[in-house]
Amino acid sequence: MNLDIEFTVKILVIFLLAASAMMVLSAVNAFREAGRLRFFLKKRKILSRAWSFVFLSILLLGAAFLTNNYAEPMVYNVFPPSPTVTQTATMTLTPTITLTPTITLTPTITETPEVTPAPIMPAVISESFISKVTPNPDARFSEILFSTEIDRENNYQPINPSDVFENPLDTIYGTFSYDQMTTNSQWTALWFRDGELVCFESFPWNGGSGGFGFTECTLPPSEWLPGEYEVQIFVGETWKVSGYFTVTGTPPTSTPTLTTVPTNTSEPIESPTATTTPTSAVATVPSRTVLPTLSPQASTFTPTVTRTPVPTPFVTISPTIQPTPTRYSTFYR
Repeated sequence: MNLDIEFTVKILVIFLLAASAMMVLSAVNAFREAGRLRFFLKKRKILSRAWSFVFLSILLLGAAFLTNNYAEPMVYNVFPPSPTVTQTATMTLTPTITLTPTITLTPTITETPEVTPAPIMPAVISESFISKVTPNPDARFSEILFSTEIDRENNYQPINPSDVFENPLDTIYGTFSYDQMTTNSQWTALWFRDGELVCFESFPWNGGSGGFGFTECTLPPSEWLPGEYEVQIFVGETWKVSGYFTVTGTPPTSTPTLTTVPTNTSEPIESPTATTTPTSAVATVPSRTVLPTLSPQASTFTPTVTRTPVPTPFVTISPTIQPTPTRYSTFYR
């Protein structure tokens, strides 16, 4: 079990409060016992013991208050925490051979290296700060280690840390140690890809004054583009530390799903009405129009098929009256 100073102080405070509560209960029992006795000397002795319990409970409450407010800073003054996370090296670099030049050339122009400016907090993010607590300017952060998984049960230590990651990716964590942080002071972590902000988090500090912490960035797998990434950590608007890693490989491409809704814009076609002329000797059969058939699965229409009327000649001598057959019911009464 890995105990830090903050957790140890909390355990001591709990023990002191529990001991004070036990003293109070013992005093109450002693007062009750003294109230039942009739002998003066025994009663006075038990009352003296009861008041001793009350005095001890007050001392324990005072010790718990002092431990909770002053013990942790005093311990940090004697044993300052190390801001560097101790990690096992994953790769051992082999030193290269340094060649000794045979001719020393005298440079004619000596270039002065440019000063790299410290990162600056974007105004769009600083305007959204919600903390009213002044951050500690002496707060310190260690080097940032990157990984795709962290051990939340073991002080957020990274699992297989690296500085090169290959797609597909979902979440990358940046772990670090810190010291002299102020609770509820604003802190910010900015994630850049080739100078472009892709992810950030900014909120009041909810951890202790010293220990281990992490920042994370979660993006859709298609947005983890290959390139050089940089993570900058700020306390208030003051830059503290930066970390770098590389993403390689082609990210998966998200395929959009298209839904086709068929639209029926056809209008109904009216069939012509057949008209019979009584003076004509030729009977005309009216044309028959077949309406288009609509399929609910697709917007493809069947062409209209039209039958051409064929006149059928017949000779009419005189109008013949044909009797209409009578339909009899098959139901017998």
